[in-house]
Amino acid sequence: METVDLKKALGLLLLYVLLILMASCGPVVYTSRSGNPPPPWFYPNRVEVVRYVYFPEFRIYYDFTTRNYIYFEGNVWVRNRILPPRYRNLNLNRSRYQRIPGYRDDDIGRYHDQYRKNSGRSNRNYRSRN
Repeated sequence: METVDLKKALGLLLLYVLLILMASCGPVVYTSRSGNPPPPWFYPNRVEVVRYVYFPEFRIYYDFTTRNYIYFEGNVWVRNRILPPRYRNLNLNRSRYQRIPGYRDDDIGRYHDQYRKNSGRSNRNYRSRN
């Protein structure tokens, strides 16, 4: 009887150790495209499904599905695997970015118009109607 209890205790201890080791592996990122690691500047602090991240200082999006940067040029959103020369000196590892959870559509311009159109603008000059 003691050997059965000892085997159960060792099995539970092994399971506990494995769970602790797996929990300490660090953050996990789920993207819509498997097998491709995220770019080096993207290091999330939690598990989430993300297709786009946004760099508000530069008005640049990154699409994990197509692995393209999306930026505004000449009144058009342009998708490209590399950034144009005007952005090449940017260090995206040190840049602030925002995750865009839940948005899966291919048209980032629609999202930008709906949620980011007025970002960065001040409301100081707004007068309320009394």
